[in-house]
Amino acid sequence: MTTSPFDVNSLVPGQILATLDKGVISTAHIMRWSAAVENFHRIHYDHAFATGHDKLPGILINGSWKQHVFVQLVKVSLGSEGWLWRLRFRYKKMDLAGDALRAVSQVVDARTKGDLVFITLAVQLVNHLGEISTAGHAIGVLPAHPGVRVPYPFVPQDVHREIDFPQDD
Repeated sequence: MTTSPFDVNSLVPGQILATLDKGVISTAHIMRWSAAVENFHRIHYDHAFATGHDKLPGILINGSWKQHVFVQLVKVSLGSEGWLWRLRFRYKKMDLAGDALRAVSQVVDARTKGDLVFITLAVQLVNHLGEISTAGHAIGVLPAHPGVRVPYPFVPQDVHREIDFPQDD
């Protein structure tokens, strides 16, 4: 995992805020996740079923695991003072047991609204072949000034609702 410390006033579009290297995801990893979230569909642990019955290329990595990786990535990107507000993504290709995965966050936009900064990030899950398997956007909230905190719970005000995902999402 790598992160780039940043000053919210110096964020620029295209800047990579964090990468999260998850390494090779084994069948054991997938099965442990499946057990933790009580998803016992056989495509996540039974190779013969996944490839024979469902005609998949192999055992699939859970979509809910990918979502969790994005939440973790955004938290690392925003640091201890930041909060994930919104997340939207789509699955572009299947990830299989044995794939090595890395998550990347990149600045799209940063806007100050009062005492808060709203950062829109492009988020991607990239496999060991360099293919983007899952992609989308996240909007995080950070304090705009030292000594300010993001309210908990964060309840968006009308002025915050104008901040939306990019049109290409």
